[in-house]
Amino acid sequence: MKIVAALGGNALSRRGEPITSQNLRKNVREAVEPLAGLALEHDLVLTHGNGPQVGLLALQNLAYEEIAAYPLDILGAETQGMLGYVVGQELMNAVRLKKEMATILTTTAVAGDDPAFDNPTKFVGPVYSEERANELAAEHGWTIAQDGEWWRRVVPSPEPLHIRQAATIRALSEMGLIVLCVGGGGVPVVADYEAGHLRGVEAVIDKDLASAVLAHDIEADLLLLLTDADAVYLDWGTPEQRAIERATPEALAEFGFAAGSMGPKVDAARRFVADGHGEAVIGSLSKLGEILAGTSGTRIVGSGDLRFYS
Repeated sequence: MKIVAALGGNALSRRGEPITSQNLRKNVREAVEPLAGLALEHDLVLTHGNGPQVGLLALQNLAYEEIAAYPLDILGAETQGMLGYVVGQELMNAVRLKKEMATILTTTAVAGDDPAFDNPTKFVGPVYSEERANELAAEHGWTIAQDGEWWRRVVPSPEPLHIRQAATIRALSEMGLIVLCVGGGGVPVVADYEAGHLRGVEAVIDKDLASAVLAHDIEADLLLLLTDADAVYLDWGTPEQRAIERATPEALAEFGFAAGSMGPKVDAARRFVADGHGEAVIGSLSKLGEILAGTSGTRIVGSGDLRFYS
C-alpha cells in the first residue's frame, strides 16, 4: 500500500520547549519509532512541518543587522535540509538500516495572485507572551496573532496547487525507497510557464494541504494526518463531545472546525478523498497501530454513514 504520512509540528517541537538540536533529535526519535513498521511493510512517503524551525532561523537571521534578511522561501529550504537530515537519520535508525530512503528538496507551486498574500494566517516560530510578541512585531514589522494562550508570528499561506517533484517522489517510492519530502509544505514557488521561469515567494504553505496535494499527485492509497489528537471531535471541550469514527467528505463539510487546530487537517483529508484516489485518517501518532487496525482515528471515506465511537 502506498501511504503518505504527515507528521504534525508537535512531533518535532513541543509547545513552549526550547528549539535546541538536542530537543529536536529527542522528539524526532520518539516520533519516528512508531513509523518503523509502517515503513518496512508499505511504500511510505513521509512529510513534516517546519513552523518552529523556520521561525527560529528567521530570528537568527535578524541578528546579522549588516546583512539583509533572507526571505522565507530560502529559510524554508534550509529547514528542509536540517529536518531532512535529522528525521531521515532517526528513521533509518528506527528501521535498523533494513530499507533505504531518499530526502527530496521539494517546491510547491502557488498562484502569484493568491489572496493569502494580503492576509497572513500561518503560524511560524516560537511562542511569546503578548507583550513580547508586540515588541517583536513593532521591531521587525511582523504580523502577530494569538495561538492558544500564547502569541506567534503569522505569515501568508497560499493554496498549494501541485508538487513540482511529484513524479520523482513517485518513482523513488515505486523503487522501494522511503521518501521524505514536502518539508514544511514545500518551498512556495510561482511558475511563469510562458517565460519558463520560477521564483520563490515569501510564504509558508500548510503542510497538511500540501501533503494532500502530494497524495493526489502520486495516487496514494492512504493519507495519514498524524497529530496529538486521537480523532476528530464534534463539540470538543464540552460534555457532549463525540469522536468521529468514519465520515465522508460531504458529512464533514457540514461541521465547522477551528482554523488554528483541526480545520486544515479536516480540509486536507476531505480534498484528497473527494478526488477519489483513496482514504484518509486523522489520528494520534502514538496510536498508529490502532489506526491501522481501524480502532482509532477518524477515517474519511468515499461513501457510508457518519459514525461515532461509542
